[in-house]
Amino acid sequence: MDGIINIYKESGYTSHDVVARLRGILHIKKIGHTGTLDPEAVGVLPCCIGKGTKLVDLIADRTKEYEAVMRLGIRTDTEDMTGKILSQSEVNLTEDEISKVMTSFVGDIKQIPPMYSALKVNGKKLYELAREGVEIERKARDISIFKIEVIEINLPLVRFKLECSKGTYVRSLCRDIGEKLGCGASMQSLIRTRVGIYKIEDALKLDEVEAYVKAGKIENYIKAVDQFFDNLPKIVIDESLNKKADNGNSFFKNEIKTNEKRVLIYKADNKFIGIYYYDDTDKMFKPEKLFFI
Repeated sequence: MDGIINIYKESGYTSHDVVARLRGILHIKKIGHTGTLDPEAVGVLPCCIGKGTKLVDLIADRTKEYEAVMRLGIRTDTEDMTGKILSQSEVNLTEDEISKVMTSFVGDIKQIPPMYSALKVNGKKLYELAREGVEIERKARDISIFKIEVIEINLPLVRFKLECSKGTYVRSLCRDIGEKLGCGASMQSLIRTRVGIYKIEDALKLDEVEAYVKAGKIENYIKAVDQFFDNLPKIVIDESLNKKADNGNSFFKNEIKTNEKRVLIYKADNKFIGIYYYDDTDKMFKPEKLFFI
């Protein structure tokens, strides 16, 4: 069993919990998730199975979309409403003032990650240090906010949609918006609605996965590895080249017969091998990432 399954992570589960339960349901050890969601957050968590685990980093790099609720006027140590309240203040702002500040974060920006996060410093996770009462200086990281859309403002709550890059902490974005507004803010709730091509309306809860396994229908919900690269052209090689494919060898241009620079290579029996790119110097198609070798 190899591929990607789009999981709806429910509240109360860590991303690690999801993987652990999936291993038990599918009876497969080789499973990886594509980007941590906080325990209280819900939504899309694509999980890679078998040889599909080679896709983990590629999927994690894709654009993510969220729907979040931010509470103005409160600062906490975790930057969301599960933490200890550090300060409270009145919110005397107009909707225009709030919207203007929020949209000012669109673009390439730097963000300091929260102390309560799984990032490691000197081999220790930040949240472990935070629980010990230790706060250390964190380096600002480059992230991209592609879009912020305010859905509703019902002070002190602000509901908004967000489209952003890998590495974005929505909690920290709320923190920074609150600082710029002068009243402070923390994240109230978070739903991840999309990761790349994987959308929330297609995501399965773990109980649903278990039911489909028992019914013998789970294969219908596991996407093949090559479907992730639906933007690349498909090349089926001649049967005489199968041995080269099995060995992960490069191909001459006249063997592939295409002017494309990046392609998906399949054996004559339509078995997907991997992604190949054209090397202009050596005049050959070389393997970029192999999946079934």
